[in-house]
Amino acid sequence: MGKVFFYSLLLIAGLVGSQVIPPMLGENFATLQPWLKFLTFTALAYIMIHVGYEFDIDKSNVRQYGWDYAVAMTAAAFPWVFAAAYFIFVMGKPGDATSSKAWIDALLLGRFASPTSAGVLFSMLAAAGLAATWVFAKARILAIFDDIDTVLLMIPLKMLIVGPRWQLAIVVVVMVVMIWLAWKYLHALRLPLTWAWVLLYAVLLALACESVYYGSKMIDRTVPIHLEVLLPAFVLGCMIAKRPGGAHGGGHASGEAADSHARSEAIASTVITGLFMFLVGMSMPSIASMTSAEGGQTLDWTTIAMHVLAITFLANLGKMFPAFCYRREAPLRERLAVCVGMWPRGEVGAGVLIVSLSYGISGPDVIVGMLSLALNLVLTGVFILIVKRLIGPTPTLATR
Repeated sequence: MGKVFFYSLLLIAGLVGSQVIPPMLGENFATLQPWLKFLTFTALAYIMIHVGYEFDIDKSNVRQYGWDYAVAMTAAAFPWVFAAAYFIFVMGKPGDATSSKAWIDALLLGRFASPTSAGVLFSMLAAAGLAATWVFAKARILAIFDDIDTVLLMIPLKMLIVGPRWQLAIVVVVMVVMIWLAWKYLHALRLPLTWAWVLLYAVLLALACESVYYGSKMIDRTVPIHLEVLLPAFVLGCMIAKRPGGAHGGGHASGEAADSHARSEAIASTVITGLFMFLVGMSMPSIASMTSAEGGQTLDWTTIAMHVLAITFLANLGKMFPAFCYRREAPLRERLAVCVGMWPRGEVGAGVLIVSLSYGISGPDVIVGMLSLALNLVLTGVFILIVKRLIGPTPTLATR
């Protein structure tokens, strides 16, 4: 569990940095921010390529994935609905319950509670030595579908704010095409898979996604095309052909050379994953900037803290539906472990908060959402320890 502790420290360090560094750098931080975002996307793409490489689709059992998507949709929808309802009925002003604008704002802001951070989850579970378990295999597909559902549900919400736009249709079409490519060309693309090559693929994917974003922003600043790098990287990993002798080949190399190669791959993976953890923490919005957006309004931080705990509890409660599913596949403890494994949040949720700010949503609701996201981030290591405890010494192994 040493890696879990190490990654947890990096998450917390990044979170502290997100609050300390922007005020220190002032306006210069705006210049640094796009580079931090690019590095985050690159590291996430690196992780997700490996996740996709290890993923296998059982084409003889297509219905299973329809059920998995339905389960993942509940894991994304319930936290969203719970958070939005809390913002309206508990934190809202009189009349919000009958105000369409208040509901649209709450539904958009409430999406921060929906997405599981796939990169954080997979890295932490692997660091805890759970990569070969049924829990990891099931969490992998649910987290991917969870994030896809989050992106898809953001589209009608944006349409409610800015109206139907062609950019939103393009995002849907691209996502459908990528899923089809993963299905059609599963492990059929022969590409090198050493850490340096994977890092190159990750850089190119991040460049492509950011180029599309900034290019579309030049055409229409209100609704740029935002392709999350998570899905393209996962699809590329799914398409890369399997190698004899492990993920990186080398099945015919001498024992000493193979060991040296494996060590270099492990070191590179640890460094890049550690960088990702720090950058996820750094991607959190600044509390100070949110407070200043309120025009200097004095907040009751005791009340805010209670709201943060309540929202965090509701958001994580919403992830518990998978415990009632998969009864034929795993015992209750492992189904609960999958649910707890879905609790970590990260860069995707932070992105939803930033989108909310860009549409003029402000106030204590945004601060509560950000602090809830930060609390989940700090507790990620605890969540993984709970998962490991639930699984026990003899976990169910994943079936390929």
